[in-house]
Amino acid sequence: MRIKDELFGKEVLDAEIQIVGKVADVVFDKDTFEITDIVIKKTGFSEQIKASENMVPMELVKAIGDKILLKGEDDI
Repeated sequence: MRIKDELFGKEVLDAEIQIVGKVADVVFDKDTFEITDIVIKKTGFSEQIKASENMVPMELVKAIGDKILLKGEDDI
């Protein structure tokens, strides 16, 4: 999988199917080369008010497809 082509820019949705942002970057474990976290940049109106990025551990990702779906409280 090519990380840049496959993940960067994908919309990230929370468990309630609300858009929380887009993938801006990924964090790798330097020993195993596994993705440990995704960096989500807020989009839309919230981005204009406060530019911020959030790191989300891969353990909180439920599914990756056209969009990335995060786990809810029931999934954890």
